[in-house]
Amino acid sequence: MLLFLLKGLVRDRSRSLFPTLTVIAGVALTVILYSWVKGTETDVIRANASFATGHVRVTTRGYAAEADPQANDLALRGLGALLEELRRSSPGLVWAPRIRFGGLADVPDAAGETRAQAPIAGLAVELLGAAGEERRTLNLDSALRKGRLPSARGEALLSDVLFDRLGLRLGDTVTLISSTPWGSVATANFAVVGTVRFGVSAMDRGAMLLDLADAQAALDMEDAAAEVLGLFADGIYREGEARALAAAFNGLAREGGELAPAMADLRSQPGLATILDLARGITRALIAIFVGVMSIVLWNAGLMGSLRRYGEIGVRLALGEPKGHVYRSMIAESMMIGLAGSLAGTALGLAVARYLQVHGLDVSFLLRNSSMMISDVLRARVTPTSAVIGFVPGLFATLLGTLVSGIGIYRRQTAQLAKELEA
Repeated sequence: MLLFLLKGLVRDRSRSLFPTLTVIAGVALTVILYSWVKGTETDVIRANASFATGHVRVTTRGYAAEADPQANDLALRGLGALLEELRRSSPGLVWAPRIRFGGLADVPDAAGETRAQAPIAGLAVELLGAAGEERRTLNLDSALRKGRLPSARGEALLSDVLFDRLGLRLGDTVTLISSTPWGSVATANFAVVGTVRFGVSAMDRGAMLLDLADAQAALDMEDAAAEVLGLFADGIYREGEARALAAAFNGLAREGGELAPAMADLRSQPGLATILDLARGITRALIAIFVGVMSIVLWNAGLMGSLRRYGEIGVRLALGEPKGHVYRSMIAESMMIGLAGSLAGTALGLAVARYLQVHGLDVSFLLRNSSMMISDVLRARVTPTSAVIGFVPGLFATLLGTLVSGIGIYRRQTAQLAKELEA
């Protein structure tokens, strides 16, 4: 019987083509939207974890309470011993000490006088000793635009935008003018050996990257760092595990008052809980609304398709076909259409979502003045749910439309069939 119905659908396109195309379009849009919003949420977490907060972050209590991310007078002391403790107690995380600093990049002319200056947002990481870990975290190999990565002390990277603004050439010397944690002026010369573009507007406007040891020497911060970021080795943020890790670390008795180390998970960082909750709330709302709307559209398509076939149904009843058999055959047909459309729509949606995951969509023109850590290129994210979410509107809504409209079969009166057929 099912094979008979399937042949009928294939041969009579008026019954199958438009409903199937409608299901394909609705399912594909549902899959693409879901993958897109999940990818955007993932990008926000990844950018913040890589550049600002880690999956967990260790700072002093005073530093965590400050709104200024460059409050290096409250930096962690005894960095070597702290790193040894962290790596011993949590070997599954990559621990990355960093220093954030502000100041000016001064470019001298041939006479040693200032030729150009620009404010910088400095970041010091382990570019030499543990370069492999930080290269992966910051994606430096892909971010490199000109020149090379530092390979010796006294070398620096600038953002591509800042490099062009200062009119520099590779190998030129730039003087960093900043301040030490004790309030004195700090100056140091660095050779610019490369430029980077991270694809995060907040970083690309005026970033200067130094090796951690160079920054410690220049800023008078020997064996110190502003923060130590911890990232899960697979790059995936697991909120429950990060929260438990922070609670265990903070549960240990530590002396030092506001200079005692404390750990916070990504969600506990200032402002991020609101951003994450808002992103997840918007994600759920968009998905629920869109799936609901597509379900109504496809339900209506199934309803109208059944109503248009009332003449055919009348003929079948007049020939003596039982009402229950007609009803069941319509349900079987709608399941075939819904299943075929859902499979094709899911395949189409996954293909588009995969393309957007690889290539993304450049929205840098919307983020030129943004201070949020969010990628300029928003990408979709294909998840296992992406492969099944389209079946909610595609299969079940189509089936529901047929179930509702088909109830009218049992209300048909054989005495009215002649008038309907004449009309």
